[in-house]
Amino acid sequence: MFFKQFYLGCLAHASYLIGDEETKTAVVVDPQRDVEHYLQEARRQGFEIRHVFLTHFHADFVAGHLELRDRVGAKIHLGARADAEYAFIPHPDGDVVEFGRVRLKVLETPGHTPEGISIVVYDLAKSDDVPYAVLTGDTLFIGDVGRPDLLASFGVSAEDLAAMLYDSLHEKLLPLPDETLVYPAHGAGSMCGKNLSTDLFSTMGAQKQYNYALKPMSKEEFIRLVTAGQPEAPKYFSYDALLNRKERATLEEALAAELQPLSLDEVLERKRAGAQLLDVRESADFAGAHLVDSINIGLGGPYATWAGTLLDRTRPIVLIAEPGREQEAAMRLGRIGFDNVVGYLRGGMEALDQRPDLIRRTDRITAPTLAEKLASAQPPLVLDVRTENEWEQKRIPGSVNIPLNRIAERSGELPHDRPIVVHCGTGYRSSIATSLLQGQGFGNTIDLVGGFNAWEKCCPGNVVSPG
Repeated sequence: MFFKQFYLGCLAHASYLIGDEETKTAVVVDPQRDVEHYLQEARRQGFEIRHVFLTHFHADFVAGHLELRDRVGAKIHLGARADAEYAFIPHPDGDVVEFGRVRLKVLETPGHTPEGISIVVYDLAKSDDVPYAVLTGDTLFIGDVGRPDLLASFGVSAEDLAAMLYDSLHEKLLPLPDETLVYPAHGAGSMCGKNLSTDLFSTMGAQKQYNYALKPMSKEEFIRLVTAGQPEAPKYFSYDALLNRKERATLEEALAAELQPLSLDEVLERKRAGAQLLDVRESADFAGAHLVDSINIGLGGPYATWAGTLLDRTRPIVLIAEPGREQEAAMRLGRIGFDNVVGYLRGGMEALDQRPDLIRRTDRITAPTLAEKLASAQPPLVLDVRTENEWEQKRIPGSVNIPLNRIAERSGELPHDRPIVVHCGTGYRSSIATSLLQGQGFGNTIDLVGGFNAWEKCCPGNVVSPG
């Protein structure tokens, strides 16, 4: 048996290729939408990808099941409770798919979603009764379990799903042997749970010992535990969960229509018609010079997640990128189903060489200089755009907290007649926030270089730590 995990750090997403050396048959589980690396690996190993499984309808990305179906004719497999527009093979609990020396046994494990499944993997060359691994999707993570609160808008309560999750864990997964390897669909940084480990795999024995949600407790205690303290889900989650059920254009088809070079005049015309201008360069480059009213979400961070949180998927997007990175920017938006890119600024910022009137800059400040300013007679307002939990743990004295995902709706709380120094943890989110505030008419916003990390190194004695 051939087994390989693929990990996409920007979305904290894990997917899997499992192949049989005897029949040269392979299956991909929970693929991302850009599927070329699965096809390349299959070619290297001499496999044909004949099957693609989704453990559930993912909310945080658009899966690549239709891409694999259309590229290589792979059959789509879902849990028996799934309902989708495209043809698929439904699998009830205990169903088996076997090819050569590989056996995949489906366990229905609802809780994160009603249709969720886990897949027990047997390497029959080693044992036909002791599983090699279990692919747990978003049911069981390393150090956590799937959040049960994402389907409220679909009429399914968090408490009902949490009760299902308890049963799935205790009746289906916990009975597996301790040595069974655990491979989930997400790792640390995913919004599909609240305490995910940085480890990319584990064993059932280790999870029984260390995972807080698997400790002995009543179902009622479990429900209270897993429904409390979940991070706010990005607004695109419900859209992606629906899109994964639908027949839709493939990523290749979407990109062919999107990657259109536009002149500066064409970009401005699209802006007047309601397009969003998305600058995907690094924050320092954006601060140095950017097109007026553009939003900075850099490719160097969790780009797709913040784009999906802050942009309007119903409005066109025009990309501003370093020449040569436009395709990456559009493709990564496509991973979350944002197929509304209408083109990119031809030549990038060089297109503005003759239009200095359209160029804006963002002032930046270092932590030592900020310390001096705060000690002056007219200190700036310090705006912390980290999460409320981050702010409560440690913060700059006197700072105001408005999380980045709330900036647009709460900007009215901020003064227009006072300098505002914006910071996050490292500078990625604060660059996004300053670009949003500039677009709302806040002309005296300043980005703290290096964020709170830089402040803590510079001024460790000037930090509020309520805990």
